[in-house]
Amino acid sequence: MRSRASTFVDGVPGSLVGDEGPCARRAEPEARNGPARRFHGIPEQALRPCPGPGRAEPECRTRRGIRIPRPNGAGKSTTIRLILGLARPTGGRASVFGQDARDVAMTHRRLAYVPADVVLWPQLTGAEILELLARTGPGIDRPYRDELVRRFELDLSKPGRAYSTGNRQKVALVAAFASRAPLLVLDEPTSGLDPLMEREFQRAVGEARDRGQTVFLSSHQLSEVEAVCDRVAILRGGRLVDVAAVADLRRMHRTEVAVSFAVEPPDLSRVAAVEAVEVTGPTSLRFTLTGPPGPVLQALSAADVTSLAVREPSLEEIFLGYYGGPRP
Repeated sequence: MRSRASTFVDGVPGSLVGDEGPCARRAEPEARNGPARRFHGIPEQALRPCPGPGRAEPECRTRRGIRIPRPNGAGKSTTIRLILGLARPTGGRASVFGQDARDVAMTHRRLAYVPADVVLWPQLTGAEILELLARTGPGIDRPYRDELVRRFELDLSKPGRAYSTGNRQKVALVAAFASRAPLLVLDEPTSGLDPLMEREFQRAVGEARDRGQTVFLSSHQLSEVEAVCDRVAILRGGRLVDVAAVADLRRMHRTEVAVSFAVEPPDLSRVAAVEAVEVTGPTSLRFTLTGPPGPVLQALSAADVTSLAVREPSLEEIFLGYYGGPRP
């Protein structure tokens, strides 16, 4: 695991594959274990101006794809700026592989950052940009980079000013994935990509994860998150309200069950963990399950069930559920 595409070095504009940021010279690599990224005791005011106490302490383990779903203003941009060392917390600290995130000379050589709006050098061709990134970093996987160029159908002969939004995004993604950086920070990385290229992006994320890299993804496309991420972190009002595996999030939330019977349905209104029972026909009903299924399965075993359908909530439904109540 080496290199990263978004290193800021003296004389190299940070806007090459990032939207902003200071310049800092690289330091020698240092092997570290533990979480890729962690916040220690950062109050919610550091993530988003918001009254009241609160602390955000998300942790991103290695070999994972983790994603932050959130509406605008939830604190995602500030979170990413803290990881990149572009913002200083008002309290607590953020660390990357055990290193204070403010030490960008050390932390930036172990991460690659792709922003939602990529800015490239206008006068350089795509090939020159990728080569410059390869030379300014500590190393690059050139065969894999060439493979990504083919898969993303990227024309490297054009200058940066001639690239569309999608093609600028492709340049940054190819540079980041080919860097083999231990941590990839991707902020709305598929903006401007067509569905075929989004599929290639998902494939590249899977390959990065299989290599042991951590992918920190922020995206409005919840279907994309379900396809590539192992864990999901949900921000609300500057607070980290939940971090869990996608499957665990589904299990912790309501499941919709539809049942048909050969005769009149039984009364399930008093069964534990069964809510919102709705009769949908003479011999059918629907209800939501909010806990262990044992009691309702026992009740159904005594009835003449002809069909049963269980639908787990989508990630979008879970996400919207966190925003249905009052703000914290």
